[in-house]
Amino acid sequence: QVQLVESGGGSVQAGGSLRLSCTSSRYRINSCRMAWFRQAPGKEREGIAQINRFGSATYADSVKGRFTISQDNAKKILYLQINDLKSEDTAMYYCTGRRAPDCGPSLVYYDYPYWGEGTQVTVSS
Repeated sequence: QVQLVESGGGSVQAGGSLRLSCTSSRYRINSCRMAWFRQAPGKEREGIAQINRFGSATYADSVKGRFTISQDNAKKILYLQINDLKSEDTAMYYCTGRRAPDCGPSLVYYDYPYWGEGTQVTVSS
């Protein structure tokens, strides 16, 4: 059973930064495509950043310029660096992975069969 585990969330003031991490004992971080999603209370789950096995990344317009997704293949960790946090970034953040050979680009949640439990990010103004 594939499990993804997120960490690094917390409560921060607006303008601050956080780095989220995602690890897995059974999913190779650079084997296919991974992404970060987030879901705020009462809102739909939103795909915000994705990265392929070569390290090429794309972002949702809502986070472009402030968020950076990256992967450390040696440490087997997926990261999401979040800068200049805003109150609207408050959400549960999820690490996800696609299953090979379906490794094409997507920020649609149902294209990702592997999910973590999430890590909460709360931004206060």
